[in-house]
Amino acid sequence: MVAKKMSTCQRVERCRCIASPAQKGKMIWHTNCSEKCPIEDTSSSGGKELSIKEATVLDLQLAFKSNKLTSRQLVEFYLKEIERLNPILQGVIEVNPDALAQADRADQERQATASNSLSKLHGIPILLKDNIATEDKLNTTAGSFALLGSVVPRDAGVVRRLRESGAIILGKASLSEWANFRSNNAPSGWNARVGQGKNPYTLGDPSGSSSGSAISAAANLAAVTLGTETDGSILSPSGSNSVVGIKPTVGLTSRAGVVPISLRQDSVGPICRTVSDAAFVLEAIVGIDARDKATIEASQYIPKGGYAQFLKINGLRGKRLGIFADATPFFLSNDTFKRETFVKHLKTLREKGAVLVDNLELDVKYDTGLSEDIALAAEFKLALNAYLEDLVVSKVRSLADVIAFNKKNPKLERLDLGQELFLQAEETNGIGEKEKAALQTLETLSTGFEKIMKENKLDAVVLPTNTFAHVLAIGGYPGVIVPAGYGLNGPFGILFGGLKGYEPKLIEIAYSFEQATKIRKPPPL
Repeated sequence: MVAKKMSTCQRVERCRCIASPAQKGKMIWHTNCSEKCPIEDTSSSGGKELSIKEATVLDLQLAFKSNKLTSRQLVEFYLKEIERLNPILQGVIEVNPDALAQADRADQERQATASNSLSKLHGIPILLKDNIATEDKLNTTAGSFALLGSVVPRDAGVVRRLRESGAIILGKASLSEWANFRSNNAPSGWNARVGQGKNPYTLGDPSGSSSGSAISAAANLAAVTLGTETDGSILSPSGSNSVVGIKPTVGLTSRAGVVPISLRQDSVGPICRTVSDAAFVLEAIVGIDARDKATIEASQYIPKGGYAQFLKINGLRGKRLGIFADATPFFLSNDTFKRETFVKHLKTLREKGAVLVDNLELDVKYDTGLSEDIALAAEFKLALNAYLEDLVVSKVRSLADVIAFNKKNPKLERLDLGQELFLQAEETNGIGEKEKAALQTLETLSTGFEKIMKENKLDAVVLPTNTFAHVLAIGGYPGVIVPAGYGLNGPFGILFGGLKGYEPKLIEIAYSFEQATKIRKPPPL
């Protein structure tokens, strides 16, 4: 919307805002309506209208610093947007009743502290996927009524770091129930507590288990969001909902306090509208957590000075990017438009200084799905039982209890969708010979990927949409996906993947591509 030049608000009655004579010619943030009232800004910003919608973390921090916005106003805006849009999108399971109190505290801290000493996430509202524990009035349920009312012993490791950064926990984002590990028949984005989440661009499949985090980021229901991934659950919904997702190296972010599937593959990462916002969130949540041993080894990959330093406009210059041959299974899509768009993006990568290494092929069998299923089933039972046993209060203390709960509540939990993955996992008995053989097969795939990366001296591989997420998941490798286009079936992304600890390179590449293309556009809500 282009603002008409005016010195007073013409929507006073509708949004109950008043532009006083002292505010003429100034930018005013109105949080009681979905758009900012178009008041002319004759200040140094050159007449550019500010809007909370699509605002980046840096935009919001600048508005805080210049006293054009408070954290309370920002939280109020998102709460109203959730109230307006969530009945349709179902991207949020519940909001934090203490969010406004947290916002007030942030505003007070900002007044009492030099702004340059505060974290970039200070006073910024964030939605957490509902499998990330918070020791507050919010539930942590993985979308299931089986965990409704359970009490966690403490904040998840990443939540503790977010609170230390001054971020506001706005609420819990929806997800595919149990992170999509209950049944193969349940649709992506569905859970018993709120029903079916919807892609804000198509009102269709939001994809992946971190669906609500991607929906909410895309539809501006929060400044930033947090998701989790075991195999594609950050990268897939991010691509399908035209947002940026970072799936970190396993162990770079703590999984303590997260309802688990596999400690070998699980990772917690940001889902945001921009690469810069995702980098700021990642910077806030990485680090050693005594409750997650994997963070000790992975801490070697954390760069001194954080991740914001890698937001370089020329980040593609000199980067060696691997391109897999069309014959490989990573190009399963017959979508001509996506293929043509990908080719166009490859041209952009070259123009920005990247060196493309073409026609790569993994020299090992790609079909590792069965081996992954075998490994995940056993790992899930072990990890979930440990999580449930650690709860302070819970009506379920084991996977067997959850299975029984679903059987006792078939309508509430839509048991018609099945729970065969639960049943398969319950039949396992630790990591036996069968599981060890499966893990060896998965290791072979990872070895092949590392060989390609090292022999070709690659900084990353680049692929259309979220294909290849399977390989990154199995090896615990990082990936960053960025909006790439809008097709007949909705948005899609372009994926950059690398070896463990390659987050700095991937952020440089993704940011440079994002700034060169500026593809993302908000959904037509």
